[in-house]
Amino acid sequence: MASLTRAVTRLAATGRQAIRSIATTTPVSGHGDDVMEKWPADKFDNHFINYLSRPEIDGWEVRKALTELHDYDVIPDPKVVEAGLRACRRVNDFALAVRFLEAIKIKCGNQKNRDTIYGYIVKQIEPVLKELGIDTPEQLGYGEPEFFVPQPEYWWEKKWYKDYGYDKQPNFQY
Repeated sequence: MASLTRAVTRLAATGRQAIRSIATTTPVSGHGDDVMEKWPADKFDNHFINYLSRPEIDGWEVRKALTELHDYDVIPDPKVVEAGLRACRRVNDFALAVRFLEAIKIKCGNQKNRDTIYGYIVKQIEPVLKELGIDTPEQLGYGEPEFFVPQPEYWWEKKWYKDYGYDKQPNFQY
């Protein structure tokens, strides 16, 4: 607390430099916390389901909840995904619903896990998707990039070649 007091005093005296010292000297709170240690799985799910199921929820709160959910190192349960999709529909934000599904697909990991885990989630929420009139990213054609052109000189793109089948094309080199 004394260092914070000194930093504030310097802020009054020197202006902008004290802001840098505050930012570099204050400890980060919550570092290393694991959500699953704090909450059991059912309480975690119920927290998001209850929050997203509120009838008076607005678009900002839906985005806040989905961002918070995405920040945790978990793949949400299909019940939570359904609540998120219903909330997106309630605020009439189709793009957010599709982005939410894309984020879940990305969180499922590599191609093998993505096919099994993401496929399971989509199969479980399929009745809700039909009820709300929401298409999956694959149904909309977002499963593969539209304008991806392989460029071998960019080393960071090589990992995408296999994902999108460019390594199987004849006469393709990288």
